[in-house]
Amino acid sequence: MNKILIAYATTDGQTKKICEKIKTILEKTFIVDLLPIQRKNQDLKLLDKNFASVIVGASIRYGKHSDDLYDFIENNLNFLESVNNAFFSVNVVARKQEKNTPETNPYIKKFLTLSNWSPKKMAVFAGKVDYPKYRLIDKYMIRLIMWITRGPTDVSKNFEFTDWNKVEEFAHEIKKLLIKN
Repeated sequence: MNKILIAYATTDGQTKKICEKIKTILEKTFIVDLLPIQRKNQDLKLLDKNFASVIVGASIRYGKHSDDLYDFIENNLNFLESVNNAFFSVNVVARKQEKNTPETNPYIKKFLTLSNWSPKKMAVFAGKVDYPKYRLIDKYMIRLIMWITRGPTDVSKNFEFTDWNKVEEFAHEIKKLLIKN
């Protein structure tokens, strides 16, 4: 049975939640491992798990993916390119219809410019704004960003923008691609 790795870099947990949803769909057919991208220089070769596919998911905070994500890709680029692979970004900008595809999302474009990796499959999912969970500075910085971009600004609430049907469709597309190979 093929083994799939889902590696993720998350800031507040929404990317992990999306990865867990993808895992529940894929693990009906494949063996799936989840791996948080937390440590600098994490090397997939050291895992010795014989992954046939890797899915990488990452969140945006203050307009950028984490440095850990870029380190992970740089340290594993040869491996990533040698297997079936996919990448998705989670960001609140994707709540807007005109910015919710890999071709139209500014953070996917930025990722492709900054990364040496060209994923075979890409997706973008809208994230979540969870004001009550944020530290004071983050709460008001994100509120300012939301005000500028005409998003929700009530700091007493959380706002989930993730289209879970879109997440499921992505997982099923990955499943179909892997079954063909």
